[in-house]
Amino acid sequence: MIVLDTSVLVDGLTGSKRSGSAIRGAIAEGERISIPALVLYEWLRGPRLAEEVAAQEALFPARSAIPFGPEEAAAGARLYRAVRRPRGREVDLAIAACAIVREARLWTLNRADFEDVPGIRMYAVP
Repeated sequence: MIVLDTSVLVDGLTGSKRSGSAIRGAIAEGERISIPALVLYEWLRGPRLAEEVAAQEALFPARSAIPFGPEEAAAGARLYRAVRRPRGREVDLAIAACAIVREARLWTLNRADFEDVPGIRMYAVP
């Protein structure tokens, strides 16, 4: 399983859609890809066109978003205490917790934001 960070969703579904072919390729190869509700929140708060939201719904329906429940909250709090300079990174750490709890790989375009997160497994685009 792969958990998407907001950076990949934005890059794949807006503007020049640079990551779009990589997302489609991963799906075609049978990868299960999900987005956390926190990524959905970050995505939807941006200036989105109706066709961008429609594309997101077709690929990653909002009703299927990974919830941020008690297990993710506890894991996120542990990560917050474990990393250096956690302030301002709360949402990233919560997204990382969603991936870790599910033993999934995190796909992000901002790898540096997660390199000090203990237990995180990163997805590398082939």
